Amino acid sequence: MTYSIWLLLVIALCWFMAYNRSSLTTFSFSLAGLMVVGSLFNVISIFSWIIFLAIILPLNISSYRKQYISEPLLKMFRGIMPEMSQTEKEALDAGTTWFEADLFRGDPNWQKLHNYPQPRLSAEEQAFLDGPVEEVCRMHNEWHATHEITDLSPEVWQYLKDKKFFAMIIKKKYGGLEFCAYAQSRVLQKLSSVSSVLASTVGVPNSLGPGELLQEYGTKEQQDYYLPRLAEGKEIPCFALTSPEAGSDAGAIPDFGIVCRGEFEGKEVLGMRLTWDKRYITLAPIATVLGLAFKLQDPDHLLGDKVDLGITCALIPTDLEGVKIGRRHFPLNVPFQNGPTQGNDIFVPLDFIIGGAEMAGQGWRMLVECLSVGRAITLPSNSAGGIKSIAMATGAYSRIRRQFKLPIGKMEGVEEALARIGGNAYLMDAVTTLSTGAIDLGEKPSVVSAISKYHLTEKLRDCVADSMDVHGGKGICLGPNNYLGRGYQGAPIAITVEGANILTRSMIIYGQGAIRCHPYVLAEMAAAQNEDHSTAVNDFDHALFGHIGFATSNILRSLWFSLTGARLLSAPYNDKTKRYYQVMTRFSTNLAMFSDIAMAVLGGDLKRRERISARLGDVLSYLYLASATLKRYNDEGRKLEDFPLVQWAVEDSLYKAQEALKELIHNFPNKAVAIALETFIFPFGTWLKKPSDITDHKVARILQTPSETRDRIGQGQYLTPDPENLMGTLEKTLTDILKCEPIFDKVCKGLDQKLPFTQLNLVAQKGLEAQLITEEEAELLSNTEIARKAAIDVDDFDPMDLPAKKA
Repeated sequence: MTYSIWLLLVIALCWFMAYNRSSLTTFSFSLAGLMVVGSLFNVISIFSWIIFLAIILPLNISSYRKQYISEPLLKMFRGIMPEMSQTEKEALDAGTTWFEADLFRGDPNWQKLHNYPQPRLSAEEQAFLDGPVEEVCRMHNEWHATHEITDLSPEVWQYLKDKKFFAMIIKKKYGGLEFCAYAQSRVLQKLSSVSSVLASTVGVPNSLGPGELLQEYGTKEQQDYYLPRLAEGKEIPCFALTSPEAGSDAGAIPDFGIVCRGEFEGKEVLGMRLTWDKRYITLAPIATVLGLAFKLQDPDHLLGDKVDLGITCALIPTDLEGVKIGRRHFPLNVPFQNGPTQGNDIFVPLDFIIGGAEMAGQGWRMLVECLSVGRAITLPSNSAGGIKSIAMATGAYSRIRRQFKLPIGKMEGVEEALARIGGNAYLMDAVTTLSTGAIDLGEKPSVVSAISKYHLTEKLRDCVADSMDVHGGKGICLGPNNYLGRGYQGAPIAITVEGANILTRSMIIYGQGAIRCHPYVLAEMAAAQNEDHSTAVNDFDHALFGHIGFATSNILRSLWFSLTGARLLSAPYNDKTKRYYQVMTRFSTNLAMFSDIAMAVLGGDLKRRERISARLGDVLSYLYLASATLKRYNDEGRKLEDFPLVQWAVEDSLYKAQEALKELIHNFPNKAVAIALETFIFPFGTWLKKPSDITDHKVARILQTPSETRDRIGQGQYLTPDPENLMGTLEKTLTDILKCEPIFDKVCKGLDQKLPFTQLNLVAQKGLEAQLITEEEAELLSNTEIARKAAIDVDDFDPMDLPAKKA
């Protein structure tokens, strides 16, 4: 054996061990074995052994390594670690990590993803969707609610209470429905078919509100009193967090309470005097019980030594003297009940705190833990349901509406918009299914919930704008027959609430993801904060050397995947999706490498480099969206006819992940590191493209052609062909138009005329006169003409009917 061959073996072994993330001990013994082989073949000298042992022994002698390597590095780490507020710490501790952690760590287990059970509805949950949800969709009149009375009708309000729509999360032992997260999502998606007012009204109390907080943290007395009343609709709940001075920075709320003694209902009790000024509170104008977040202070030490106890949550009956509710905000012509609430120096007993006095100061932890679940359900589900219905309606309208003697859906410009709507509708339903499925498995996925909330509400805004472009004047003219306008107006509301999207993207997704999903960073931070020096050094030592091995592995894996295009990687399926899994694994490894390098180079400054964090979060997010899409495709039987939707959604996500990586490199503040990163990640340049025109065409055709694939896009939505259901009527019109086309062609051929596809009743008359069609065919043409005209007509009004009427 020559020295060159031995050296190649050393390099190969080091590469193999690093690639497979071997431990330091395994690495050291394996390398020592090669040293022995080198000595036997007389290709290395005693000097090589001296250098080898000088490096290996300090690393493997635990006491030496800790004292001379880990301890100094721990001191350095403490110096560069950014300061973290108590609310930030509690937010990081809240919730759990799930499959997004696999994506962050560079080696996702795709079989693990596909082994997660597909969420299913129980018979009771399906019956609720088929019965009460179907009925309330039929009862609701969107124009009447949004323009004439700016509220749900009294009949709808009562029906929601009677059928326990506000009790989906409440357990059956308290009289609630106790639906799984997936069922809640399906209910909200169907409600969003007809109205965002209806979906929001039902969604909010089943998300972050008194019901959820009471079940998780309430005392038995609070649970036994309030939960049955909430389930029966005797109480209308709201939760007040946001203040004029504290929006996205909810931890900065100025609202406060002072622990003191006072009189309540004729008795002297230990309580608190509360002062608050809240806004943007859904259901506040009509609430009977107010969940209130405030900062509790104990200046007289009635509860203990601590003065500032922290954010606390309490339940306040709104009929208490001094509680102000009733006024409303009017968010973008979407008049769900939302408004301010105030209170000044209102005394309540201490047992009004959710969970009792022992939960004083625990409010922020309670809120972020509940939000890690609720944020994955309500807004993502409302967005997905809205786009699923819009996809069905826009596809139908594009096939019905004609210009230049052909359906507008055959025009390539319209196809481009239809493809975005259809591909995103498929993806968004996949994401809500995967995310709510995680919750039903017992997870509280805080990072997943932020990804879902941000990306699905953004996609809602983009897709509803595309739909407006396709509908043109039909979309912009409001009235009883407009099924699109209010959704377009209200899209920014979802962008704003439950954490503004700018904040969610730039701070939350990666800010939480980098610490929670990384296998070692959280342990390193915990060690740095540990005041027990010996324990801190031991914990930091273990995390540090695990981190070094992890980072080394990802650097080598990134380079290998870049050089080979990741084409040597295995995938769970050897079909058209194989390449997607390979590229996603490559990008996952790139993300893991980039994250460690960004942390090492920028240190604590990474927290302030929000656009770097945002783009790293984008890569993680798009990998999750693509994973959800592939999971749905597999769960639904890998039907080839659905593949264009999968292809569009995954290729769009991967292209955007690639662009996020490219922008990260080009904007990285250390240019030398940026050049090295580009070499490792894109040595041959970028190669992924947006979905092709051919793929766009296939997706657009799916939306315009009734089929099982199209039905799966709109599954669960309110599409019943009731005369009062605009989208259901549109679906029937699409079917009838397609039935009429061969009849129309037969008449044109028989008359040897190229008639316009309008005034089908006159076409029917000509066909009958020429004895070219039957009476039944003529009747179909005439009836379809009425429906066709209704589909393209817009509302108009007497000027006196337009001003809002005052009661």
